Amino acid sequence: MAFLESLPSAGGLLAANPAGTYSMGLTVITIPQIIMILVGLFFTYLAIVKKYEPLLLLPLAFGIIIANIPLANLSAYGYGEMAEAGRIGLLEFLYQGVKYVIYPPLIFLCIGTMTDFGPLIASPRTALIGLGGQFGIFVAFFGAILLGKWLGGSIPGFDGFSFGEAASIGIIGGADGPTSIYAASRMAPELLPSIAVAGYSYMALVPVIQPPIMRLLTTKKERMVVMPRSRHVTQRQKIVFPIAMTLITLLLVPSAGALVGMLMLGNLIRESGVTSRYIETLQNSFLNILTLLVAVSIGSLTTAELFLTPQTLLVVFLGLVAFCFGTAGGVLIAKLLYRLTGGKVNPLIGNSGVSAMPMSARISQKIGQEYNPKNYLLMHAMGPLVSAIIASAVVAGLFISLYA
Repeated sequence: MAFLESLPSAGGLLAANPAGTYSMGLTVITIPQIIMILVGLFFTYLAIVKKYEPLLLLPLAFGIIIANIPLANLSAYGYGEMAEAGRIGLLEFLYQGVKYVIYPPLIFLCIGTMTDFGPLIASPRTALIGLGGQFGIFVAFFGAILLGKWLGGSIPGFDGFSFGEAASIGIIGGADGPTSIYAASRMAPELLPSIAVAGYSYMALVPVIQPPIMRLLTTKKERMVVMPRSRHVTQRQKIVFPIAMTLITLLLVPSAGALVGMLMLGNLIRESGVTSRYIETLQNSFLNILTLLVAVSIGSLTTAELFLTPQTLLVVFLGLVAFCFGTAGGVLIAKLLYRLTGGKVNPLIGNSGVSAMPMSARISQKIGQEYNPKNYLLMHAMGPLVSAIIASAVVAGLFISLYA
């Protein structure tokens, strides 16, 4: 017993419990914690075996696992002796970048250096698909309000969702994790953990969720359409675009300025032709570091006692509804363009109406080639995708101006 008492009181299998004695986590683990660990292991399987966005899903999954190991104090909430002593642990420290909205604008800066607005400039009509992809945001927004009225009071501790909370939930439908975090931190900070987890989980699960919806809403003939080559876009046009978009957005929707401004700065760095060192760093090392920090931080939020609650599960469900309707909205607008252009638009690019960068465009390309090996939809899908990134940030800004 003297040996056990000499062990450190935090970390590992042996740690101090609230009673002041030492215990193994294995002896106090609960069924909900086991469920969350199994969820983390399932996500690990998807990342390693199925290769579903492993750079995002693998650290997210591991964060879920370690956050639910009892007595280890490895969640982002600062439980245990360290919190009592006024100190914060590693994961709680990393989470501050999510909590205070430091990571999302920086991620948008990196995304900007990876984004080619050429397809959107060459074919502005594809912006309509990006707008159609925002349909899921409003479905989830009104759905949250209605569910709150129906279920409020019947679930212990749940009185319904406020307009700010409903708007934050709806932004999940844009399939844009950084925007979801940004919106939730301004309008519904109490829902930030569940919204962040749902937003990033659905981003990672794009290859699972989108293909069935795309196949359901399109015909074989539509999927086989080979789109014509886009017109050439000059470097001058590409340089003017981010500057003009920044001015327009910040003047009309100032609340979206942090995200759109960083996105356009990144794109200007890309297109200027004089900042190659910035581009290399932002596209690779810096973005990888931010992705790792965000994913682990979000995973460490998913403790069983706070995540497996009726309210959180409602948020996750509504987020899935938003994502599915967003995908459907983009595909339906693309089908409309297919009709209006006499069959020159392949409706498969409609899934890129949600801003899951760059996964949605890859799915468009993959499914298109399944039905027609001559199909090269990747760059065509980038038009709706980049317009969706801007649209979801603008919608988030509008919601913040109304409900924050």
